Amino acid sequence: METEYKIIPLPSPDWDVIGGGISDFNAQQAGDDSGTYICFAVQSPEGETVGGVIGVIHYAWLMIQLMYLPEDLRGQGYGSRLLALAEDEARQRGVAHAYLDTFGFQAPGFYKKQGYSVFGELPDFPKGHTRYFMTKDL
Repeated sequence: METEYKIIPLPSPDWDVIGGGISDFNAQQAGDDSGTYICFAVQSPEGETVGGVIGVIHYAWLMIQLMYLPEDLRGQGYGSRLLALAEDEARQRGVAHAYLDTFGFQAPGFYKKQGYSVFGELPDFPKGHTRYFMTKDL
């Protein structure tokens, strides 16, 4: 008689088993993904971090995971400089492509000005807005 497995809800994700399992499988199929983080921060004159960019390199691609600037620093070139620093660092590490996602109420126009192009959209995510997936050759 075969043992039947149960499917149950968990109160929090089991990252060790599920995340570790898919990471091991991916490494067997595609090699080590070299998950290397890149981070540049904007600091106030007092040394407080007020914004920045976080990216990660997987399989020789840069993913811009997060980028944030407070409203009073937007439109002053900080965002362009942050993105350029992350891309330059990625290039130095042998990366030739970048990708990101952004909501319509965030910064798709900014990323287009930086050379990114839309390769996918999810309408109504969140409701009444669009989520854009963008890429750029470095």
